[in-house]
Amino acid sequence: MSYDNLLIPTDGSEQAANAVEEGIKLANEVDATVHILHVVDAFEAKILPITGEEEAKREEYVEYGEQITTEAAQVAKDAGLEVETAVVVGIAHKEIQAYVEENEIDLVVIGSRGLGGVEEMLLGSTADKVIRLVNKPVTVVYQQPAEEVRWMLPSAEDTIHR
Repeated sequence: MSYDNLLIPTDGSEQAANAVEEGIKLANEVDATVHILHVVDAFEAKILPITGEEEAKREEYVEYGEQITTEAAQVAKDAGLEVETAVVVGIAHKEIQAYVEENEIDLVVIGSRGLGGVEEMLLGSTADKVIRLVNKPVTVVYQQPAEEVRWMLPSAEDTIHR
């Protein structure tokens, strides 16, 4: 199995920054095109704004998404990689799933806070939902990456078929 297109969703958090760092390292190893995606939460952005104030807030969220995807893309470009960026409005795990399907993504590298316990059971996590929805390999980065990471990519025989 080759990894030509690698998706790194980002929300600007420290965990997402760690995923960007690790995803870029991995993309360099396999010479993949990096896709950086930010999903503006549909509920926070209110898809159909009623007031000018809500429209301004939505634009602010989109601008923030453009800023963080541009910053992540620059890191990938500095590493000599091809990069695509996108900012969409919606529900994160559903938009990530759609992006994977529409852009022939081979691997997703996503950050997670590692909530665990009752908090994760009640809230769930975007990473957990992505793992369950996306029919491609997903690598979850939980904390600050080690100085050197040795990647072991799953072969076609190692993947779970649904």
